[in-house]
Amino acid sequence: MSKTNRVLFLCTGNYYRSRYAEEIFNHHVRLEGLGWSAFSRAVADKLSPENIGPISPYALIALQAKGIAPDGAERDPMLCTLGDFADAELVVALKDAEHRPMIERRFAGVADRVEYWDVDDIEDLDPPTALGRIDDLVGLLIGSLQSRKP
Repeated sequence: MSKTNRVLFLCTGNYYRSRYAEEIFNHHVRLEGLGWSAFSRAVADKLSPENIGPISPYALIALQAKGIAPDGAERDPMLCTLGDFADAELVVALKDAEHRPMIERRFAGVADRVEYWDVDDIEDLDPPTALGRIDDLVGLLIGSLQSRKP
């Protein structure tokens, strides 16, 4: 797949929100037969030692409840690099107020490429609500991609 068909989802630790968005997006675009895929990364300076395992149990449980076996369930969180921006046509950060300062500091030259959503992290919003919001936003994103010419 070419780089023009990739979406990069960003969150602080690449453990919960961005990983869920990546898996939901990839599941739905496969069902729709769209020529897109997603990957995800962390925008923090370093990964959190508080995150146990490769992906949040809340994300895994929500995916399993939808009958989705996550492709990246065994992959550890990964820090974002400038190369990740080059590999994506679209870049989405999950929380404007939280991620914009990190992105502008770490990736100033490409910060203007980022679309920001408004999905709070786990300490500010319960997982069912947050993940439901991601479901809705991913659905809107896929709808906008379906209207594009390949």
